[in-house]
Amino acid sequence: MANMKRVGLILGLWLAGTSIAQASDLRVGLVGLDTSHAVAFTRILNDPSDANHVAGARVVAAFKGGSPDLDASRNRIEGFTAELTEKYGIELFPTIEDLCRNVDAVMLLSVDGRAHLAQAIPIVLARKPFFIDKPMAASLRDAIAIFQLAARYDVPVFSSSGLRYGVNTQAVRAGSIGRVHHAETTSPSTIDPTHPDLFWYGIHGVESLFTVMGTGCETVRRGTTADGAIEVTGVWRGGRTGVFREDRAYGGLARGEDGETAVGSFDGYAPMVAEILRFFRTGETPIPQRETIELFAFMEAADESKRRGGEPVSIAEILDYYGHPGLRSE
Repeated sequence: MANMKRVGLILGLWLAGTSIAQASDLRVGLVGLDTSHAVAFTRILNDPSDANHVAGARVVAAFKGGSPDLDASRNRIEGFTAELTEKYGIELFPTIEDLCRNVDAVMLLSVDGRAHLAQAIPIVLARKPFFIDKPMAASLRDAIAIFQLAARYDVPVFSSSGLRYGVNTQAVRAGSIGRVHHAETTSPSTIDPTHPDLFWYGIHGVESLFTVMGTGCETVRRGTTADGAIEVTGVWRGGRTGVFREDRAYGGLARGEDGETAVGSFDGYAPMVAEILRFFRTGETPIPQRETIELFAFMEAADESKRRGGEPVSIAEILDYYGHPGLRSE
């Protein structure tokens, strides 16, 4: 019931465009202008005329960033930077340290997950709450390191794909069909050689899968469909099963104790932006750290299963290999 109320709060803030109960807008800084998300999130926050406007914060500053060896960064960063500075008047700062001195909270959006650990360090040292766009990192090792660093300095952080905040997906997480015993999700899964296979784009569908299945995945096996698409099957405690499958569309189906429903749709960024603002205000992370770490272990295990010719790989083996740390109690 509490989870259902929380879903209603998030969607209510989005649909009504009302401010989180604070007198003044938060000043938000962006790190990394090489993704369309930088423009999309700024439009949602800064443009009251936008149909998906979420009030309560404004993007006021940015650190450009960029990765010269990554086409998705090198070929797009100048266009996004120009739009943010010319259309929205965003002020650029030469360093992340300078940025942090002029904002209340940070969205780390760099498209290159390899850069996130290094970029997180000055944000944490400045003690600014921060959200990390997908992927949180380009390896499970770096994701764990970010959580460790943030915990050491008591700085709130979380990471997510926008697919987590699909309306049906959130309803299932809140209990609309009872405990889920089987789920299948799909998303595009283009691959970039700079990242492990699923980290680059398959993470969207994996995020939907973990949103409805939760933690407790024990083994992962990677295979292919009849037409050669990626297919990854996880077995959760109690024999529950979850499947991620590469597809051109975002979607899926969850079966639970009380029926089944479609999940995995992309319903826009506004619900996630509203949740990010709530997180900035309260410091309460909406996703348990252990869930994000297990999600990353699932993707690493899928890569290892591929290397082993499709053999099942234990999540525990992956976590042991990377020295899974003791994190804050959830």
